[in-house]
Amino acid sequence: MLCIKNGKIYTMANGVIDGDILIKDGKIEEIGKNLVVPLDVKVIDARGNFVFPGFIDAHTHLGIWEDGMGYEGADGNEETDPITPHLNAIDGINPMDRNFKEAIQGGITTVASGPGSANVIGGQFVAIKTHGDRIDDMLIKTIGIKIAFGENPKSAYGKEDKTPQTRMATASLLRETLKKAEFYLDDMTEYEENEDADRPEYDIKMEALMSLLKKEIPLKAHAHRADDIFTAIRIAKEFDLNLTIDHCTEGHLIVKHLAKENYPIIVGPSLSERSKIELKNLTFETPGILSNEGLKVCLMTDHPVVPVQYLPLCAGLAVKAGMDKNKALEAITINPAQVLGIDDKVGSIEVGKDADIVIWNGDPLEVQSKVLYTIVNGEVVYEA
Repeated sequence: MLCIKNGKIYTMANGVIDGDILIKDGKIEEIGKNLVVPLDVKVIDARGNFVFPGFIDAHTHLGIWEDGMGYEGADGNEETDPITPHLNAIDGINPMDRNFKEAIQGGITTVASGPGSANVIGGQFVAIKTHGDRIDDMLIKTIGIKIAFGENPKSAYGKEDKTPQTRMATASLLRETLKKAEFYLDDMTEYEENEDADRPEYDIKMEALMSLLKKEIPLKAHAHRADDIFTAIRIAKEFDLNLTIDHCTEGHLIVKHLAKENYPIIVGPSLSERSKIELKNLTFETPGILSNEGLKVCLMTDHPVVPVQYLPLCAGLAVKAGMDKNKALEAITINPAQVLGIDDKVGSIEVGKDADIVIWNGDPLEVQSKVLYTIVNGEVVYEA
């Protein structure tokens, strides 16, 4: 057991509480003031400090592009086929990458990590804890199928004289694959419900898309430019799929449309250069403009584009550019937990949730503030 005493607790669910947190068997057991605990319980005195749920980065490539390595550590893009839904991020993530340690030191206890954006369908994104030495033990769940629009698929395949060379081809490849998956699901359903039906020939790509068609996970759509965002929405509607809009660089230019559509938005990486033409309207004002319209906004680093430990800095810069501070905190805690479908475990300090808690010596959105303790699943995994 572990008890955090006398902290200023930002629950991200039930306001701010001055009090204590009791942790047992990796879970939050009790929250309140002046909790009575057994004498043998380890106590952390958080008086004068800020207690937050572990921060969540809703879109990274942590561990799949390894730090300080070139080709040998680059496992994020299988650039031999533009359609690869069957690729699973857990088979490419290396938990021994030192960036996991830096995430823990920066108060980031959960991330979504997965394939890059070279392919029209890149593969399966997963939510993982950032502490551990075996990915199987760090895995929370698969949280989406990565798809990509715009410049990246065009540049990856067009330069090789392969499809897609245009945005039209990207969209058509995606539609073709989703339609084949629908037929596969129909045939599989017929086989399961009719004992006289033949079992469809096994197709690993189609199998990977079944949970998507059943709306158990969303399309996780890489889309910077406004027209690409609308294409993602159009296709999601055509096939009745759940969708998150990732990057959403020009979202502030079409905010009224996005407010009507009301898909979750994952904004970033904003702390980077405008390295290609579709980033020409990049600004830290985007998340504030979108959240002010009532949209559920998450922030992301797109690690290694921005190192994952700087997620709180990105939130602070969003506040500086006009985002409400509470909305910015929600964008790295409860919002990504809900959008990724893991809010039953993480994202807020509530009884029954995983004890992923970070104690700061100051406001975490201020650049001078430091992490004093990081706790994952009830275990102190970092102490300053």
